[in-house]
Amino acid sequence: MEPPAHWPGTDGAPLSCRDKLKVLEENHRELAAMLRDAFEDAVLMGVDEAAMRRILTGLVESLPSPKRPA
Repeated sequence: MEPPAHWPGTDGAPLSCRDKLKVLEENHRELAAMLRDAFEDAVLMGVDEAAMRRILTGLVESLPSPKRPA
């Protein structure tokens, strides 16, 4: 799971700040490894693979935006 080639900004243009790109890529690597481990553990313990994908997707979709008041 490679990070995206471009990280789109709010205006649609790709981000270009090296420091931001470095943090985003590091976060992507760490999160991908953690999600892979959680997914594998669940499936190996008997959770339905499709259900686990829905659960993880739901988790991401439920994240509150840091730009909106909670």
